Amino acid sequence: MDGISDVAVGVKRGSEELSMYNSPNSGMSSISDGASNGSDSKKLRVEEAPPSRVIHIRKLPNEASEAEVIALGLPFGKVTNILTLKGKNQAFLEMGTEEAAITMVNYYTTVTPHIRNVPVFIQYSNHKELKTDASNQRTQAVLQAVSAVQSPSSDVQEILAAASSPVLRIIIDNMFYPVTLDVLQQIFSKFGTVMKIITFTKNNQFQALLQFSDPVNAQQAKLALDGQNIYNSCCTLRIDFSKLVNLNVKYNNDKSRDYTRPELPAGDGQPSLDPTVAAAFSKDSNSLLGALNPLSAAAAAAAAAGRVALAGQAGSSGVLLVSNLNEEMVTPQSLFTLFGVYGDVQRVKILYNKKDSALIQMSDSNQAQLAMSHLNGQKMYGKIIRVTLSKHQTVALPRDGLDDQGLTKDYANSPLHRFKKPGSKNFQNIFPPSATLHLSNIPQDVTEDDLRLLFSNAGGTVKAFKFFQDRKMALIQMSTVEEAIQALIDLHNYNMGGNQHLRVSFSKSTI
Repeated sequence: MDGISDVAVGVKRGSEELSMYNSPNSGMSSISDGASNGSDSKKLRVEEAPPSRVIHIRKLPNEASEAEVIALGLPFGKVTNILTLKGKNQAFLEMGTEEAAITMVNYYTTVTPHIRNVPVFIQYSNHKELKTDASNQRTQAVLQAVSAVQSPSSDVQEILAAASSPVLRIIIDNMFYPVTLDVLQQIFSKFGTVMKIITFTKNNQFQALLQFSDPVNAQQAKLALDGQNIYNSCCTLRIDFSKLVNLNVKYNNDKSRDYTRPELPAGDGQPSLDPTVAAAFSKDSNSLLGALNPLSAAAAAAAAAGRVALAGQAGSSGVLLVSNLNEEMVTPQSLFTLFGVYGDVQRVKILYNKKDSALIQMSDSNQAQLAMSHLNGQKMYGKIIRVTLSKHQTVALPRDGLDDQGLTKDYANSPLHRFKKPGSKNFQNIFPPSATLHLSNIPQDVTEDDLRLLFSNAGGTVKAFKFFQDRKMALIQMSTVEEAIQALIDLHNYNMGGNQHLRVSFSKSTI
């Protein structure tokens, strides 16, 4: 809104039409909605306004741009007009239909919208449409550009397409939770077909390159998503256009993916994308995720805007049901240690009448989804375990005085949580179970032979070993993934002497 003077707004007597004009004498702005620092009675009248396709937005930050205001409405439908009141930190947004406006207001009633990390307030306007003067050329130009993105046949769209790359460069700030390829695909596919994604870490920041099939889709996604949070209050998207016009993807794994070529190898020992899954993605980038994670229209639009967590939005809790366990071997502690690789386990309950099953409560639904995606189908103590989302919202502790034979444990205050520190680097080192384990916090006097013997005694065969240069960390490769899982369960937090405890996690590397 730089360079735009205050806008004087008035309501024509006897009508609901809103007029906008600029004049040398319009030093003050007035508006009949009366929601700017007005009396409670005026605010009450605004809040009681019936549904309208005109949305009144208040408490905007001073530096908010028209594009950022438009981005609030863009995921819910076509934006047909905008009126800004810089002096009052307000704006009016006119949606293409009343239905789109209702969806937008309903969603923002439950999730507070933010612009530049400042909460803004949204409600229906008393006005049924905006009738604005075209003299404010910059505002109209912004609206025209957005309309071009929304209208495939317009000439402006062709200009935007010629000037823009179909490849976006994405930086994730404040990365409290891990961001996977599938999360990025789900967010950005709301704006068009995502063809390729490459993720990497540069300057200690998680980054991604994402290629759309059409530059206009990239323009629309950047306008709507730049500055938004993937999860509440964290994982902020910073988006620019890349100088590249095409990405060269060699492998389909957890770091890169070409959705148009499901036959690509995994490379570097990473798990490949199942061909049927890849085919589903390439045919319809929304179908598979939609089937796994159905969203209401409002939630889907909000997910497209990147304002809520995409995992677990269909009412799922942070509680997992784990079945087909080896009831002779499994304990609450073993489940706490294994599932703790993917999030902070709060409680574990082995079912009294079905001891091959357990409930595991994670800190939130995102961690539950992550643990389920990595551990379902893995082999633990000789049995392939099944991990699904539970209908329970919490794991109940036994009643006072009731002996449940130690089947229920509360780990809420455990010092062994890997992710209790906000922004922990551990979030950037979460990998699927593999035969190679990453060891850290190794005492200086511990040798390779000591560690080989320790892990062999855990019931496995050590195939390879490699110290890092500082000898505080190492990689150790077991003969199978199952052996690595058992070694992690047995030896994570193992006391190496001198109150130094070994840290064990899965590695993406091979030796």
